[in-house]
Amino acid sequence: MADARGTARPQVSPINDPRWRSAIVQVLLCLVIAWLAYGAITNAADNLARARIASGFDFWNSTAGFDISQTLIPYTTQSTYGRAFWVGLLNTLLVASLGIVFATIIGFAIGILQLSKNVLVSRLAAAYVEIIRNLPLLLQLLFWYNAVLKALPNLRESITIPGGAVLNNRGLFLPRPIFGGAMDFVLAAFGLGVIGAIAFRHWARRRQALTGEQSPVFIVALSLIVVLPLVVFVAAGIPVTFEQPEMGRFNISGGIEILPEFAALLFGLSIYTAAFIAEVVRAGIQAVSQGQTEAAFSLGLRPGPTLRLIVIPQAMRVIVPPLTNQYLNLTKNSSLAVAIGYPDLVQVFTGTVLNQTGQAVEVVAITMAVYLTISLITSGLMNLYNRRFALKER
Repeated sequence: MADARGTARPQVSPINDPRWRSAIVQVLLCLVIAWLAYGAITNAADNLARARIASGFDFWNSTAGFDISQTLIPYTTQSTYGRAFWVGLLNTLLVASLGIVFATIIGFAIGILQLSKNVLVSRLAAAYVEIIRNLPLLLQLLFWYNAVLKALPNLRESITIPGGAVLNNRGLFLPRPIFGGAMDFVLAAFGLGVIGAIAFRHWARRRQALTGEQSPVFIVALSLIVVLPLVVFVAAGIPVTFEQPEMGRFNISGGIEILPEFAALLFGLSIYTAAFIAEVVRAGIQAVSQGQTEAAFSLGLRPGPTLRLIVIPQAMRVIVPPLTNQYLNLTKNSSLAVAIGYPDLVQVFTGTVLNQTGQAVEVVAITMAVYLTISLITSGLMNLYNRRFALKER
């Protein structure tokens, strides 16, 4: 064999060639891992057979026979274990997605307040961060559940909130909206408003790039997304009625029920994770050069627009990677719901289903695969966002 200059390469034995040696080592390593995995699987199968424990996924379509307190899809005691899995998964996704939204809002607010020039405000924000993040999450969940929500009045002494809501130690009961057929026009107006707002923002950015002139993007977007559907909603005759929760002798019927277990888990996860996000935001803002702020002030920008248009966009490049870790931690920490009885994936599937079927290997493997998939999807989406806003050098 000859190189680009036409000189022949010296013949090297495969044993001394780094490329061959590396490939051989990797193949041997893969074979060893495959042999260990095969041994573990066969050993587990032999132990399960010796203990007369069924293996496989035939249990998936068997009748579950137990009830679940919170379901986002139809479910009864006659439903299958597979249906119970989806109920637990949706409950986990619900509390994780809402927790991420609330933790982000609280964390960004506290992180910015830590840098306030008002000493009292900055000290209170710093105290929140230091106290919350140094207390175990499980302890905080038990506090919210046992010391706050379970301490509310009982059914007969329920607190009536203006608007028809009822609050007691069984949860919060809200009026359930029942939408009429004309609501389709409102949804159509909302969809058109979103499309129009995106199109106007795209046009405004191109116009600013060409002429330097700014357009009222926020006001136009607010008008299209909020005001337009509201006008259609009123013009359609307000097509919505409310089913009020009615207090009976032993329970409350009707309305939307928010379980205290769900509220305690959501409060605990949001407040706990927000303390860490606040530190990420504070560090990200301080990572932006002070010269950027001074340059914005010299151009006549006020502190608010300077923070929103100059500092935060640059800080996001530093904030996003650790922020992704906090989102992943919040999702995984939701498995602590089993301590307060919230029917998440771990409590329903790895708890009740595993105890009834005894198929620990299959149930635990599925649960691990679900959390791994959720984490990879979350990480992938945040990486796409980070790549879009990353500093592009030329």
